[in-house]
Parts: sequence; structure tokens; C-alpha cells
Amino acid sequence: MSDSAVTGPTPESSIDCGWGRLIFGNTFADPKVLAETLSAERHTRRDIAFYVRDPQVVLAEAPQELFLDPSISFRLDLKGQDTDGPRLANVSIRRLTTEMDADAINTIYAAHGMVEVPSHFFWSNRDARAITVLVAEEDDTGAILGTVMGVDHKLACNDPDHGSSLWCLAVSPHARYPGIGQALVLRLAEEFRARGATTMDLSVLHDNNEAMKLYEKLGFRRFQAFTVKRKNPINEPLFVGETEAEGLNPYAKIIVKEARRRGIFVEVIDAEAGLFELQMGGRRIRCREALSELTTAVAMSICDDKRVTRRIVSEAGVKVAEQAKEDSPEARAAFLKQHGALVVKPARGEMGEGVSVDLRTSEEVEAAVERARGVCSDIIVESYLEGDDLRLVVIDYKVVAAAIRRRPRITGDGKHTARDLIEAQSRRRAAQTGGESTIPLDAETERCLAMAGYGFDDVVPAGTEVTVRKTANLHTGGVIIDVTGETHPQVIDAAIRCARAIGIPVTGIDFIVKSPRRPEYIFIEANERPGLANHEPQPTAQRFVDLLFPMTVATEASQLAQTQPE
Repeated sequence: MSDSAVTGPTPESSIDCGWGRLIFGNTFADPKVLAETLSAERHTRRDIAFYVRDPQVVLAEAPQELFLDPSISFRLDLKGQDTDGPRLANVSIRRLTTEMDADAINTIYAAHGMVEVPSHFFWSNRDARAITVLVAEEDDTGAILGTVMGVDHKLACNDPDHGSSLWCLAVSPHARYPGIGQALVLRLAEEFRARGATTMDLSVLHDNNEAMKLYEKLGFRRFQAFTVKRKNPINEPLFVGETEAEGLNPYAKIIVKEARRRGIFVEVIDAEAGLFELQMGGRRIRCREALSELTTAVAMSICDDKRVTRRIVSEAGVKVAEQAKEDSPEARAAFLKQHGALVVKPARGEMGEGVSVDLRTSEEVEAAVERARGVCSDIIVESYLEGDDLRLVVIDYKVVAAAIRRRPRITGDGKHTARDLIEAQSRRRAAQTGGESTIPLDAETERCLAMAGYGFDDVVPAGTEVTVRKTANLHTGGVIIDVTGETHPQVIDAAIRCARAIGIPVTGIDFIVKSPRRPEYIFIEANERPGLANHEPQPTAQRFVDLLFPMTVATEASQLAQTQPE
């Protein structure tokens, strides 16, 4: 054993974690050297100095560059804590093993706004014992549903106390099973405990109450450890606080953030409504989220009336669903007999309100008609087509993002009621979308549960999957899966033809497709105010600002080239 292993940790220790360096602040005797180490942070990375002694002295060395992170530190005693938890049904926890695992982890990171890690880093470090990356894999599909990273301090900095730490716990927004985060934490704790580690520490932002509840439930206790970071665009909200964009929803915020990054002046007019004005030089453009003054009133009125939209795009050669021509119970019953299943929706409306799908009896159809009339007196009844909801974002008559919108589903565990599972799913969806996505406990959800043979208060058997809404709208709990790189060219062409027929520069075109890889589709509707934030990491906000301020495109490209690491 080396002398350093006996006397103390290796001086001035850090370890590259892919997203940045974990810097062991307690191994730095000179605050100035620690400040200089943080100042050497690479572009697009996020270094973290943890266990910093006398942080006020370190900050004094570089007050313009560094800040004290507003995080809370937690510690799990691995010697006196049972870290063995119950096995999740349908989900296995294992180590990262393939490049596909690495890509899936980055997709989860991007969904949470976390710093992505170069895939080659994960792959080249998969056998390095100092860093352990675990993934939660769905048994049936092989999909990666969550991930966590751990650092062994004995191997990373020769820690004589043999501590460890947990980083980057993240669960996919598309995960349908409860308890994935807990299972990942316990599995990592058991890994370190088996190695002889005495503690496992973590740092969580001060306002992440859900995470803190989870850690306290698992036996973690708060302890005092200071964290220092460098002031960079990634960390900006932590050291400048909320700006005048406070209160903006995610759909407006993503545009405002991109505009400010380019030096465009932003004036928030009404945060609650998502209204703001962008200004550069003599050019001023008002926006409501992705709806700008470049969209004419005529184009907006076409999108507002689904009947008109259907006629306009049909004339352009776009395939549309068949609609009932008469508004009477008798006509709807005959139409139902002809098609077997129907869709009822208000002619005007948004966010999926009043929409009922896969109606198979006259009683269901008439009840849905009443719900739709509660939103708009004019209703639409059309044939139901089995398939996936595909949203294509078209900006400046180019498709910049495509995503399948999956209907919300729950998976039973044999313990919790359908209501419990829906509420848990809603909490996860709300946390991941800034409160924009929840599953309503309404008559339509009750109907969909009944179709599967369950009520709100019935316990769903373990492993049983139940679709709880027939619509895939994000606001009613739908989840989004990016398929931009795999959508069939004919489907992309159809979306562009829709946008050109309507004459709208920014729109979300909705199709029903058997598969995004196949050319078959049916047009559903056009949205004049698509939620750009739903399609990250696709560059929707960038292309939107390109459209509004084309003079910034060349400047943006130049700045990007200058900031790329060598």
C-alpha cells in the first residue's frame, strides 16, 4: 500500500465524469489553486467542486467567475444501512454495457436539461471501476428507463475513509413503472457497500423537494458539505436567480432563452399568457410562445376551425379521415356501423380538451358529443384509425422535429389501485414538464379504464399494462418519443404541403401513422402554436429564432465555431 493511501487522499484530486470534472475540494490545501482549477473548466462541461473547505476563501480568489452552489448534501451510512430493496417487476438494473446504452442515457439527460456526455466517454470508461454507470432496462423491450452514476472515492482520490458519491440520477419521462429511481439508488449503494465503502454522498438542488423526499425515505441524512461551481450558461439560473422571464411556461421560456443567448432583447409582456416581444436593431416581433406576428390572422383562423383546416389540406392532396356529414344521433349511429370506431372532438379547441377517441357504441358516441359540445357547440365526428399520433414541427416550411406522441399508460404492480398509479404517473409527468402534463381523473379516463375492465379503485395486477387515455395529447398525460431521423420522406412532404396550403410559417402538423418509417398517414389537425420545448434536443427554438431574426444566423454559426473545443 502506498504512503498516500495511509496518510490521506491524493492532493488536488479530480475525476472526469464526462459531463465535467468532480473536483474533491477537500484535497486542495491552497484555495487559489482550487479556484484556478475550476476556472479551467472546458466549454459545455460543468465542473463541480465538492467538499470545499472555507468556500468563502475560494470565492474571494475569483468572485467574478465562481459561485456557491445552492445545494443540499445528503449522506447514506453504508455500514449501518440495509441497501437491499425489492426487485422491480419488468425492470432490471445492470451496468452500462453498449454504445446504445450510452446513447439512451444521453436521451434521458437531454429530456431533463442535463449536460450530455460524449457517448465514447461512457463506452471507453465502461470498465473503469472508479466510475460506475447503472441503467434500468425494461425486460420486455430493452428500453433504457433510467440511469445513475457513482464515483468510488478510494479509487478516484485515494480516500482513506473509502467514501463514495452518487450523481446524475435520472428517469426517462416515458417510464411507466414506479420506483425506478429508488431501485437505481439502492442498487448503486449495494455496489459500493460490497466494495467496502462506508458512505455514499450526493448533492441535490435546494428546491428539488421530490428528490429530497426520496433520499430521506431511503435513509439518507443531511450533512454539511459546500459545493462551488463556475459561472457559465448552464449554471446561470443558480447564480443570477430568476430573470424577468419568471413565470413563463416551458414553451415560451425555451424561445426567450435562445433569443437572449443571441443578444436579442426580450421584454416579457404577460408571463402567464406566454406573451413577450423580441427586439434587435429596428426589428420588433411579438410572440405568444411559438405563435408570432409572422403568422397571419387568416392562417390562424384556418387552424382554429378544424373543418376548414381539413378542407384546405385535402385540396392540397393530403389524406384526411372521413367525417360524418349530418349532426344527428341517427346519422352518427349509421356512421359508427360503417366504420366500427369513431372520434368525437370540438371543431374549435386545443390541448385535447373535449376529444374522445376509439368510441365503439352509440352510447359512448353520444356521451362524447355532449362533452365536446361543452367546449364548442360545433362538433366533428370522424372515423377512428388505429395507429400512433405523429407530431411534425414545421418551421419556415421545413420539418425540424418529428415525434410520436404515445397515449398515457400505467403498469400494474399488484399493490396499488389504478387511481394511485395514475396519480403517481401524473406527478412524474408534471415534474418533467413544468406542470404542463397531467392525466385527468375524469369521465374519459374512467371510460378508458372500463374498456380494460378496471375502475379507479381496482388494483391492477402486476405487469398488466392499461391505456388510460385514448388521446396522446401532452397536456392530458401523453409522452413524446423523438423520431426525427426516421420519419418517412413522404410523411415529411405531406406535413410541408399542409403548412404551405395553410400559409403558416410555424405549425405543428398531427398525423395518425402505422409507423413513422412507413409512408401511410392520415391528417388530424394543424396547431398554430406548437410546443417547441416538447421536442428537445431537436433545435426547434433555434430554427424559430432563425426565422424571426435571420440576421443572427451567420453570427450564431461564427460564435459556435469559435467556442468548439480543440
